[in-house]
Amino acid sequence: MPFAELQHDLDERAAQGLLRRRHVLESAQGANVTVGGQPYLSFCSNDYLGLASHPQLVAALRQGAQQWGVGAGASHLVSGHFAPHHQIEAQLADFAGKPAALLFSSGYLANLGAVQALAGRGDTIFADKLNHASLNDAMLLARANVRRYRHNDTAHLAQLLAQAQSGRKLVITDAVFSMDGDLAPLPQLLALCEQHDAWLLADDAHGFGVLGEQGRGSLFHFKSPRLIYMATLGKAAGVSGAFVAAEQAVIDTLVNHARSYVYTTASPPALSVALLQSLQLIRQGDGLRAHLRGLIEKLRAGLAGLPWKLMPSDTAVQPLIVGGNKETVMLSAGLRARGIWAPAIRPPTVPQGTARLRISLSAAHSAEDVAQLAGMLHDLAR
Repeated sequence: MPFAELQHDLDERAAQGLLRRRHVLESAQGANVTVGGQPYLSFCSNDYLGLASHPQLVAALRQGAQQWGVGAGASHLVSGHFAPHHQIEAQLADFAGKPAALLFSSGYLANLGAVQALAGRGDTIFADKLNHASLNDAMLLARANVRRYRHNDTAHLAQLLAQAQSGRKLVITDAVFSMDGDLAPLPQLLALCEQHDAWLLADDAHGFGVLGEQGRGSLFHFKSPRLIYMATLGKAAGVSGAFVAAEQAVIDTLVNHARSYVYTTASPPALSVALLQSLQLIRQGDGLRAHLRGLIEKLRAGLAGLPWKLMPSDTAVQPLIVGGNKETVMLSAGLRARGIWAPAIRPPTVPQGTARLRISLSAAHSAEDVAQLAGMLHDLAR
């Protein structure tokens, strides 16, 4: 029976400490959540500015649903493109410093659509080896030639670009790497794209709202038309969806050829009403970003001296490398038994031997929250 084969594979994953299970939240997203009737101090969420339950966003979503209903009813190209969709696209383009933007229902769909629309047979995609799964899947589905360069190794990328003789050249990278928390060398990547007549598509899912002037992202001060900017709206923005911002010709190409846009029912227009409010809060969020930077510094100081390696990261993503899968799961469970939720991340999400706690900080956390986490980890180390 095929079910027996599936169960055998699942049992093997469980034996290796790799079986994934879901946890059901019984409260709104925030620094403090309820799971299984138990309260937890959460370091799991990508809600970096603490906006996911912000009362102004809740009110905007309610007003949006009252005015526009709860479903779009069709794809954007049929009858599902509403005024709030159009408004948020215009504001996101302006915020990102690009001529135009296109709204997608998720970051995964945005990467799938953009990469497939811009590269195909006879073209070459150059990809960082630690890119997000959505970029990896997109480059495979594009049916282009794929060349992967060593993580953040611009010399290796330069060699590969020089070898490409024909077709379009598209470099794809995370701007902030979601599991390591480090930054791509964006100025050097863009310079290589200028030199070799290539495009640079940067996924700033973990930088938008947090990094750059007014939270405008990792690439706001880069004005090159070769830059194609993708960011998600369910992390620091606190709502849902994603967008691609680029030159008008690029956006028009996506409207016509990005399959994950053309053939998907549009997101509810009420979400775009909430996003319009979120964008205002991000613009005004310098205090939130300053508080978050202080928490990052406090956490890194507090975790000094642990037997586990804290990776170098100046972002809200703070990975603590444990190594073994079972050991990482045990450490996560030890924290959970003490009322702290920090997720164990294991292969294939990260390379073998680098299982880790992925500690996510939010402006919703307090300095006392961070001190509590650090103290618990030191207790468990002893």
